This record gives sequence, C-alpha cells and structure tokens, in this order.
Amino acid sequence: MAKSITQEFVKGLWDEIPPFRLVLGLCPVLAVTKSVENGLGMGVAVVFVLVCSNILVSLLRNIIPSKVRIACFIVIIATFVIVVELLMQAYTYALFLKLGIFIPLIVVNCVLLGRAEAFAYKNGVVASIADGFGIGVGFTLSLASIGALREVFGSGTFLGMSVFGPSYQPFTFMVEAPGAFVCLGLMLCMMNLAGNK
Repeated sequence: MAKSITQEFVKGLWDEIPPFRLVLGLCPVLAVTKSVENGLGMGVAVVFVLVCSNILVSLLRNIIPSKVRIACFIVIIATFVIVVELLMQAYTYALFLKLGIFIPLIVVNCVLLGRAEAFAYKNGVVASIADGFGIGVGFTLSLASIGALREVFGSGTFLGMSVFGPSYQPFTFMVEAPGAFVCLGLMLCMMNLAGNK
C-alpha cells in the first residue's frame, strides 16, 4: 500500500509530468511563465485545485452517474478554482493581478479534468491525493523551471534579483510569446534526451 502511494506521487515528478511527458496544460505554461514567481503562483493554485478536486471526485465516485460524470467533474473543479481565486484576491493580490484571466481558466485545464477522469474516478481517496499532489508538484516544477529560464535570460533577474549585473542586455525575446514556445521546445528536447538515457 505505502509503495503504491509513493509510486502514485513520484510518477507526477517524471514519468507523467504534465507539460513535458503528457503534453497537457500548455496554456498556462506558455502564458504565465514570464517569471519564476508567476510559475510558482500558478503551480500552487493548480496543486490546491487538483488535490481538492481529486479528493471530492474520489469520495463521490460511487454516487456520480457515469453519464454526467464530466459535467460533475467540471462543477467540482470550478468550485475549487473559485476558492483559489478568492484566496489569491485576499492574500496575494499583486500575484492575482499578474496571473489575471489564467486563474479562472484553471477550470478548463485538461490536467485537472484528465486526472479526475483517469484516476480519481477509479481509485480511493488516499491514492487520489497522492496522484493529485504528485502531478501538481510536477506541474509546478515545470512552470517554475520554464519561468526561471525566461526570467533569467529575458530580464536578467531571478525572483526579481539581478543575476548578471547592470551591464547585462536582456534577451527580451524570451519574455515574449515566441520565447515561451522556444523554451518549451528546448525543455521538451532535454526531457526526451534525458528520458532516452
């Protein structure tokens, strides 16, 4: 039991890491990763929604009729997204403003719906918590790593602190939309090379 719970958590950190292995959740990956702070903020929001929705879907899996399960999953996910949005407005307003429309769009993030359908609806609560937390942490690490690449080379900072000094000429392409695609492509390449070894 403990081994399978650990496996459910660890798979989200490498084997099923959403943007790089499953190629899911790319909208926030491309849109909000101009900085590490944005990536971490979005990632933590997704972890909260993912774990909470997995718990509720797992608890209600024997009650939810299979014909309306997708609609029920969306309602459950949307409920927790509203909770996250209100908490961010109350406690991290500056980050809330930076993430903007992408917080409510967590509802349609295919990572959440996919985990509800593929895992939480078929497994118990403890395994669903481990799955949601592992996938969420992997997603957060992905966002933070792409955010770090883009922030360091695009702005010359890391978490707002100067990395290269005042003479550094930022590669501003990296903090624009095409830079997000380039970073994602490079990270996918590195993940595939590391996975093949």
